[in-house]
Amino acid sequence: MCGIVGYIGERDVVPILIGGLSRLEYRGYDSAGIAVLDNGVIHIRRKEGKLDRLKEHVAQETVSGRLGLGHTRWATHGRPSETNAHPHLSGRVAVVHNGIIENYLEIREDLLKAGRTFTSETDTEIAATLIDQHLVEGASFEEAVAKALGRIQGAFALGIMDRERPDMIVAARQESPLIVGYGDGEHFIASDVPAILEHTRRVSYMDDGEVAFITRDGVVFTDLSGTPVQKEIHKVAWDPVMAQKAGYKHFMLKEIHEQPRAVIDTFRGRISQEKGRVILPDLPFTTDEWKNFRKMVIVACGTSFHAGLVGKFLIEDMARMPVDVDLGSEFRYRDPIVDSNTIMVFISQSGETLDTLGALKEAKAKNARTLAICNVVGSSLARSVEGVIYTQAGPEIGVASTKAFTTQLVCLYLLALYLAEVRSRLTDTQIRDMIAELVRLPALLEKALEEDDRIRALSKKYMHFRNFLYLARGINYPLALEGALKLKEISYIHAEGYPAGEMKHGPIALIDEDMPVVVCAPYGKTMEKARGNIEEVKARDGRVIVVTERTNPLKEKADDVIHVPAAPERLMPIVLALPLQLLAYHIAVLRGTDVDQPRNLAKSVTVE
Repeated sequence: MCGIVGYIGERDVVPILIGGLSRLEYRGYDSAGIAVLDNGVIHIRRKEGKLDRLKEHVAQETVSGRLGLGHTRWATHGRPSETNAHPHLSGRVAVVHNGIIENYLEIREDLLKAGRTFTSETDTEIAATLIDQHLVEGASFEEAVAKALGRIQGAFALGIMDRERPDMIVAARQESPLIVGYGDGEHFIASDVPAILEHTRRVSYMDDGEVAFITRDGVVFTDLSGTPVQKEIHKVAWDPVMAQKAGYKHFMLKEIHEQPRAVIDTFRGRISQEKGRVILPDLPFTTDEWKNFRKMVIVACGTSFHAGLVGKFLIEDMARMPVDVDLGSEFRYRDPIVDSNTIMVFISQSGETLDTLGALKEAKAKNARTLAICNVVGSSLARSVEGVIYTQAGPEIGVASTKAFTTQLVCLYLLALYLAEVRSRLTDTQIRDMIAELVRLPALLEKALEEDDRIRALSKKYMHFRNFLYLARGINYPLALEGALKLKEISYIHAEGYPAGEMKHGPIALIDEDMPVVVCAPYGKTMEKARGNIEEVKARDGRVIVVTERTNPLKEKADDVIHVPAAPERLMPIVLALPLQLLAYHIAVLRGTDVDQPRNLAKSVTVE
């Protein structure tokens, strides 16, 4: 997730671009840049790091103009660097881009054959070069853009300018947000409302497959084939703070609702439905090495540890590789039995968690092979391992992890499928079917989010209780741990999560009318076992909240029910995560706590 802003009008573009990027910096902060057209020359100013570095650079090397594009980057292709920062300039064309161009390698190869050269590691430079190549071949600016968009596959929000067309900027959207803002003799583009809210409240939201040709005097929208499209103009009623949160009351709620899109971004470009394959190009190990690893050890902390527990179920089931899961804070303080035949997977949202980095140091000292699942390109963890699977969740502002957790689970699912293929543990048909199930997952998550209002109402009933118990079985039991952790983190209510079979080994002594018990009990191998747990709670006057499908008869035993859509058993932990996050969120809001920045907690734990 990155930030885009663009302007065409009569004012100096630089303060507008820098101001817009300042309000979009939460969308990406590993580099930033602007492109400004002045007297037939496109001036590029870019800097690695946070936006302040670009501001200082622009102040030292002044530039001005009446048309330009800006970008703040969260890296997807290519490490954070000034060379990889946007905008990218190729010949006459400058481009900024959010998303992933899935067929960029194919396009790059064709452009190399045409004699073009590249200076960055990004897929975005491909877009700029492809458009410029069509210009070189005699197309008009509009024609060149149309031809390029007809070739590009994947997700994109594009802002495009041509040094020989000072009268126009072009915007295009496919599965990545982009808006157009209207002014008097001036117009704007942005990836999010906050970037332009101080200049206009009149906007159009672009839909997938739309292109906007923007001049000082007006905007023409078409589809990708050039057919005109009529767009409604909306009046934005948000204040600036609400706009940064896209209208949500808290970043955490916004990030909960971003999960269907974050999941798509995480598996996009890593699967081939036609071939039934998982593609993880950043894994450096050979097929023989994968076959020869005797075991896997997953190391993580907090929410990432819970993701690792789910990963154990997935990888052992699908790839038949033995997996241990260890806490980063404990791993390095004993003499762990790992060696060069052990593959170690370190999971961290930030890539800066000190305990996880300490565990990595211990693993390397013992010659173990290393892999990370991480959300931050260029983080300490990502730089220190042999291979990385990036989660592509985008910046997560709320301290309590939500979309980072679910995208970690997607990465673990992809890794399990990949290992199942290279270790010949699943048939091609089975892998193809499981990929198809993953592709359907975002729609299931959207369905799960439809319970938001019901969960908000239910939270009023349970907000005053001081203790909660969360239970689940099998692959879902780590979700009991995660649900309890979320409630503790943001509402300050004492909550414990257990595998449901452990209830009789102690926790049952606590159950009475003042102990709500949340039971995650979807259809599956252990459903009947869950029925017994529910009966035991009810026999002791406990209050039962069951999280299950609408058709599941277990819900008849509950005091209250939170519905989830039916999902494949291996993917159900991801579906269950959303209602558990919403329950914690709404209880915390009703209790008046600081949801985004709960007391005593930090987003990245960089001290012991």
